[in-house]
Amino acid sequence: VQLVESGGGLVQPGGSLRLSCAASGFTFPFSWYDMRWYRQAPGKEREFVAVIRSPGGSIDYADSVEGRFTISRDDATKKVYLQMNSLRPEDTAVYVCGAGYYGNSYWGQGTQVTVSS
Repeated sequence: VQLVESGGGLVQPGGSLRLSCAASGFTFPFSWYDMRWYRQAPGKEREFVAVIRSPGGSIDYADSVEGRFTISRDDATKKVYLQMNSLRPEDTAVYVCGAGYYGNSYWGQGTQVTVSS
């Protein structure tokens, strides 16, 4: 299983970024997996950001990003996205994509997002 994140970078406060996560090598169809985004800032524990579940596509967000971030998925291309708007310095972290199915979890290496003027 491989999850590869991209789209991170340096952005000014108030700006936007769109992260992508490309999945491959799953045992079961990609559409069966819950897909998540987490983040980890220096010196802090990994923090849940968003999840889009399967089946049904229900979505949840951390309170800290609700209304600013949007998670989505494209099962045909096996990708999950995180649209991040109105970015704040406290959003600075390594953003990691995760996949889960019946107790099995997989993680990518992450992409760095830095929000700074």
